[in-house]
Amino acid sequence: MSSIRLLIPLFVAIATSTAAADDPTPKTLGLGDLAPMRQVSLKNVDGRQITIAEAAGKKGTLIVFSCNHCPWVKMWQKRIARIGNAAIGQGVGVIAINSNDPSEFPEDGFDEMKVRAKQLGLRFPYVVDETSEVARAFGAARTPEAFLFDAEGKLVYHGTIDDNARDGRAVKQPWLKQAVEALAAGRAVPTAETKALGCSIKLREKTAS
Repeated sequence: MSSIRLLIPLFVAIATSTAAADDPTPKTLGLGDLAPMRQVSLKNVDGRQITIAEAAGKKGTLIVFSCNHCPWVKMWQKRIARIGNAAIGQGVGVIAINSNDPSEFPEDGFDEMKVRAKQLGLRFPYVVDETSEVARAFGAARTPEAFLFDAEGKLVYHGTIDDNARDGRAVKQPWLKQAVEALAAGRAVPTAETKALGCSIKLREKTAS
């Protein structure tokens, strides 16, 4: 019996290690991490291919994982558009990425993306992540979820848009807007990390390699 008792912790450790190795859940980028998959071509709503590197600005890059159907995105979408359009003029590149599987929600299809981009007057790319591998590389889990990188490609802000999705007039903490303005002005980002709130990203199934 004593030998069995001694082996139990070993079995638990092995099982835990194996589970961790097989865990498909991606790890979210940490502050200071470099933006991954910068050279992967993504289809923009204008039909052209663009990479994150090409969308980058001289002062940094804002990447927002978004979609069309999510109620949280719909509440924030006008503010995201304003922040993104303003960022372009401040030297910060912007790209919105839709990693959702449209078979889950047809509203997230490419044609609907084109309509949404036009309705919102987006002056930055809104692209489709056709394999969801970009979202996996970032560890993005929600829509909307913002990642702001400095000129060196290091993450300086990650999280949500502000503290009141339902009422833009009642916002007291415009975290993303403040982060972009601070980055553009060469100042430290006042709040570097917040909790992303929204719908879960409907990742496409991985294809066999």
